[in-house]
Amino acid sequence: MLAIFAGTGVLPGLLRAARPDALVCEMQGQPSALTGPGVLAWRVETLGTFLADLRDRGVTEVCLAGGIRRPSLDLAAVNAATRPILARLAGALVAGDDAALRAVMGVLEEAGFAVRAAQDIRPDLLPPAGVPTLAKPAPGVAADADRGLAVIAAMGAADVGQACVVRAGQVMAVEAAPGTDWMLASLSPAPVAARPGDPLTWAADAAGEVIDTWADWLTGPDAPRPAAPVPPAQAIAAGGVLVKAPKPAQDRRADLPAIGPGTVAGAARAGLAGIVVAAGGVMVLDLPATVAASDRAGLFLWVRA
Repeated sequence: MLAIFAGTGVLPGLLRAARPDALVCEMQGQPSALTGPGVLAWRVETLGTFLADLRDRGVTEVCLAGGIRRPSLDLAAVNAATRPILARLAGALVAGDDAALRAVMGVLEEAGFAVRAAQDIRPDLLPPAGVPTLAKPAPGVAADADRGLAVIAAMGAADVGQACVVRAGQVMAVEAAPGTDWMLASLSPAPVAARPGDPLTWAADAAGEVIDTWADWLTGPDAPRPAAPVPPAQAIAAGGVLVKAPKPAQDRRADLPAIGPGTVAGAARAGLAGIVVAAGGVMVLDLPATVAASDRAGLFLWVRA
């Protein structure tokens, strides 16, 4: 039996559609969009007991899918079954994404579970190499793609991000903890701080909060502060390309980069010409919808071998 450790986003739903018998495991306080009798809640402080319960239910395989905010630990709530793995879990909470996921997968494997990659369950999420869109990349895009891959390799050494935006050989933006959508939004013509819920707004308004608590951004009782001016996208990245690829030494069983129609919308708002993803290393969530969105926006999608 498979257990999907589900976070946010559409990926957990895509996996459950392929394996409707799978259990869905949600971190307490961070529900996924999935519902039903097979949805279970867990918390870090009692993970040891939860894993034992999964074994008792007949679970032999697990898959990590979707985004999860790193929780704070309540040491008083840690039970005896979890204490032996607490030090590793605590270290994972402050490590980079790949290091954190390696630690978590190590705990799962030591508990007797085989860790499955999302793309093993849904091979169709990895499209074949080629350009499925009406728009095609211009001759200079290959050089920008090479530049982007070199940047991602450098970031990967520091376990930082999996994407960047390049225009004419110049790096316009790089992905960090807030993710690809935030990076693209930072290149949009609209003032970033004027968009409700934008992570940059949250970062400014929630200064002083504990990192990764992801508290709601504060508006305060007074009139909104004027947004800091942001140069228009035409002056930043118009005609550039989003390049996305896994980190060079990444464990591809978890956190494989992904794009979808929302990524296309963000790239279009930023004035980009298209998207380049590494074939076999980037999932495309709903390829037909992603291609259709690209065609409507006049962007190319290059799945580059």
